[in-house]
Amino acid sequence: MPSSLALPLIDVTSCSSPLVRTPLDDGRAAALALRFKALGDPGRLRLLSLIGAHESGEACVCDLTEPLGLSQPTVSHHLKVLREAGLVTSERRGTWVHYRLVPGVLTQLAAELGDDGLWPVTSSAR
Repeated sequence: MPSSLALPLIDVTSCSSPLVRTPLDDGRAAALALRFKALGDPGRLRLLSLIGAHESGEACVCDLTEPLGLSQPTVSHHLKVLREAGLVTSERRGTWVHYRLVPGVLTQLAAELGDDGLWPVTSSAR
């Protein structure tokens, strides 16, 4: 026969700390996840680096295949993912497409993670 046991009530407000900044909403979290997912591939990171390393700040897809050692269709797929994530823009010139980093987007992503972003850096962080 089950016995009845009374448990003491706890004040739940004493075990949680107040919010000091607004947490991400669903839309912002989804947008950030899309960008970070695009950055989660080594080939795409190298593509961003290659595009940014060009003197003009832009590169033709024809300049990107050989340094990566990937086929043109594979490079084009990765560039499409980066474009859809809002990390690069593209412009068709004749038969070639030229890619450029979206100004400030990487700085913006870094800021999302910094002291005033998602996870404040504290001296007790490990």
